[in-house]
Amino acid sequence: MTEKKEEVTTATSSTAANQPANADAATTTAATKTATKTHVTQDKSDAGYAKDLKPRHIQMIAIGGSIGTGLFLGAGGRLSQGGAGLTIAYAICGVFAFLMVRALGELAIRRPSSGAFVSYAREFLGEKGAYVTGWMFFLDWSTTVMADITAVAVYFHYWQAFQVVPQWVLALGALALVFILNMMSVKMFGEAEFWFAAIKVFTIIAFMVIAIWAIVTGAPVGDTHAGIANITEHGGFFPMGIAPVFALTLGVVFAFGGTEMVGVAAGEAKEAKQVLPKAINSMIIRIFVFYVGSVILMALVLPYTAYSSNESPFVTFFSGIGIPHAGDVIQVVVLTAALSSLNAGLYATGRTLRSMAVAGSGPKFAARMNKHHIPYGGIIITSALGLIGVVLNAVLPADAFEIIMNLAGIGIAGTWAAILVTHLAFLKKVKAGEETRPEYRMPGAPYTNYVSLLFFAIVVISNLTSASGRWTLALFVVVVIAMVIGWYYVRGRIDGNLMDEMLDTNED
Repeated sequence: MTEKKEEVTTATSSTAANQPANADAATTTAATKTATKTHVTQDKSDAGYAKDLKPRHIQMIAIGGSIGTGLFLGAGGRLSQGGAGLTIAYAICGVFAFLMVRALGELAIRRPSSGAFVSYAREFLGEKGAYVTGWMFFLDWSTTVMADITAVAVYFHYWQAFQVVPQWVLALGALALVFILNMMSVKMFGEAEFWFAAIKVFTIIAFMVIAIWAIVTGAPVGDTHAGIANITEHGGFFPMGIAPVFALTLGVVFAFGGTEMVGVAAGEAKEAKQVLPKAINSMIIRIFVFYVGSVILMALVLPYTAYSSNESPFVTFFSGIGIPHAGDVIQVVVLTAALSSLNAGLYATGRTLRSMAVAGSGPKFAARMNKHHIPYGGIIITSALGLIGVVLNAVLPADAFEIIMNLAGIGIAGTWAAILVTHLAFLKKVKAGEETRPEYRMPGAPYTNYVSLLFFAIVVISNLTSASGRWTLALFVVVVIAMVIGWYYVRGRIDGNLMDEMLDTNED
């Protein structure tokens, strides 16, 4: 052993002796630094996580993230306002959601990270880009958490036994339950989300099979019969005109919120580079089958006037089909769907806030992790803000879901736009020869990036067409002002070395 050490020492000394005495140290240092930057380094905020998510977890997180409260509860209210034409909005939004997640997938396969798009924005846009992206995502999911606990409370009020319990108490109970789930290991989160997502998928498939049977046979559903007459005899495809469909688009974007969750989960996944392409590619099929397919079937089995924002459209259908206790069973299922979305929301915001906290652009408390490798600081912060949703359920129980959903929709559109801009910055480096694109790529980039960004801008501006939308935009202006003030507060403490060599190339 001693002889080996001596041989290594001798060899090292010999190599050093053979260097030219007048070697240019500055040139050597520069060459070394350039060589270092050709390699992708790791984001320090990824340290400490357990890689315990299995391929089946990632697959179901991808499915569960794209099927949530927006479909199980929100679709009923939107159908009642826009009619069957709502399917067009779902189809168009679905295409752009898929393009966004392909852009994210390309970045995630190149370097899986639990900081996900915040980490990628930090790498290619600098800390200011990471700050905007992170807080947009936090706005998205902290408001979604509020919407989900509201949905749970609304679902419980379906049963007479729970109608005596105030809505805010039920919302608080849902928040507490999912908070406990997220404080356990990431494997526990993965298992919970796996089964939540499996229940959602099974329910949608069951609905579609029974709905198709009802349409083909003309079976009675409530006070009517399933069939095309529910569209043709109730004002056609656009009973309220085409304008309401555009006004409802932000709510549809909210329905697709969570598709980006697969990028966050990649940082704690085993074999992420093998699993991600399959999970993402199958998303477009799920979007068109589960979302577009479900909404058109809803329009065919019942007239749009039969639906409401206070009841899941799935419950409306199964209650009217005449199957004993079908409404109760489906109500339990849509309850798990809301808990699934709430579960994912706390998971994602906890990781995102930690990524920002480690950099200095988020609260220091959010950087803390427990013995189970869970970023409990960020999860506690999101849960504390979820209490605002509890208050809204106490003050405005009838309007809480719509108000929160629209604000979350803007947060989602902003997050997706930030992902697309980050991807454009990455492509710019590829063009300059500083980066190499992985084989898995966003189709049509960069042109599809620009078209998608234009679409999301139009979606946000469309809020001007309704009174509630204008209130949502006013709230968002307040959020933007708070973000600007926050940036000037934290910018002096941001750690510019977080990404090691990568941030050295970003002048912010």
